[in-house]
Amino acid sequence: MAVKKNFLDRFSERLDDLDANSRQAYILRLAKERGFFETIFNAVDEGIMVIDRRLRIRYFNRAARELLALPENIAELRVSQLLQGIDWKRILQEDEEEWMRVARQEIEILYPVRRFLQFYLVPYPEDTGLAAVILRDVTDSRAKTMDELKTETVKAVSMLAAGVAHEIGNPLNSLYLNLQILEKTYSHSDDSAGEEAAEMIRICKSEVERLDSIIHGFLTAIRPGKPTFAPVNVQEIVCDVLTFMRPEIEARLVKVHSTWSNVIPAIPGDAAQLKQAFYNIIRNAVQAMSNGGELQICGSADPEFLSIEFLDSGKGVTAEEISTMFNAFKTNKAGGNGIGTMIIERVFREHGAEFGLESIPGKGTLFQVRFPLGGRRVRMLAENLPESDL
Repeated sequence: MAVKKNFLDRFSERLDDLDANSRQAYILRLAKERGFFETIFNAVDEGIMVIDRRLRIRYFNRAARELLALPENIAELRVSQLLQGIDWKRILQEDEEEWMRVARQEIEILYPVRRFLQFYLVPYPEDTGLAAVILRDVTDSRAKTMDELKTETVKAVSMLAAGVAHEIGNPLNSLYLNLQILEKTYSHSDDSAGEEAAEMIRICKSEVERLDSIIHGFLTAIRPGKPTFAPVNVQEIVCDVLTFMRPEIEARLVKVHSTWSNVIPAIPGDAAQLKQAFYNIIRNAVQAMSNGGELQICGSADPEFLSIEFLDSGKGVTAEEISTMFNAFKTNKAGGNGIGTMIIERVFREHGAEFGLESIPGKGTLFQVRFPLGGRRVRMLAENLPESDL
C-alpha cells in the first residue's frame, strides 16, 4: 500500500528537481505568495488557527490573536487551554476518523473578555496531522432579538408563508373532523373489511396530525413568541417526541437506543419550544438515514451541565454544509426549507444552552446540547497545563 506524501515531502522533492538558479527563483516566488496569503488571512474577521494532533498552534492570524489574546510565544501553548468548552479528548482519540470529523460548536469564552464564538474544526485532507480551527464572534448576534435580525424582505416572505400555511390548515382541520366521524362509524365493526378500513383511517389521522405539527412548527419559526419558563423534565420531553415520531421512525427502519443517567435534574424551560427543537433534531437524524440505521440518545448531568447527545449513523455533513446549515431559510436537504435548524438555534439560545455538532461525511453526525445548571462555575484560562491535561 502506497504511503500518501504530505506537503513537505512533495515540496522537498520539487526542490531537488531544480537547479540552483531555478531553486532560488522558486523560493522567492513562494515567499511572495506566502506574504500575499498572510495579508488576506489577516484581513478577514474570522479567527484562523492551524493546529496539529497534539493541539499545538502552528499558525494564527490577526483576528485569532485578538479574540483569544494570544501571546507572542506560543511554543508551549495548546489550543485546549484557550477553548475549554470543547471535547478535545474525543477529538484526540487514536481512531483517525475522530480527528477527521468536521465539527461546529458554539462556545463561551471568558478571557480576555466574555464572548460567544462559533467554533469550526476542518481537517486538512492532504495531511492528517493538521487541521484548521475557524472562530467567528457571534456575541452581538446572540444579543439581538429575532425581530432585529429580520430584514424587510424576510418579513414579506414570512407574511406570505403564514398566509399559505393558514390556507392549508383550514382544509386539514375539515379533513381531520371527517376522519373522526368515519373512525366512529367503523370503531365497532366486527368484519375484516371494517377493521381494515378503521386501520386506514387511523393512519390517515396520524398523517394529518403530522402535517398539522409541521405547519405549527413553521408558524412558530416565522412568528416566534417569548418562551414561558417553568421547571421541565427534558428526558420526558424527548420521550414524548419519540412516541409521537414512532410511525416515521419505524417506517424508515431506524432503531433508537436511549441511555439516561439515574438523576436528570429539572431545568427552567419552555416545554413546547423545547419539544419543537428536539423534534427537529430527531427528525433530521432520522431523515439522514434513508436505508435504516441507529439513533443513539444519551442524557447525563454533572454539577455544571445537563448534556444530551444525539448520534445517528446517517450520511453526515461536509465542511461546506456545516458552515451554513444554521442560516435562516438555508438548507442542504432536498425538499427542505431551512426552518428546522433555525428553530433549533433560536430555542437553545433563548434557553442559554451551548450546542454544536460533529460529523464524518458518510458515517454519521453527533449533535450535543448542554443546559447550564446552578452549580456551574466560572472557568478562567489555565496557564501552563501539563502535557497530559486537556
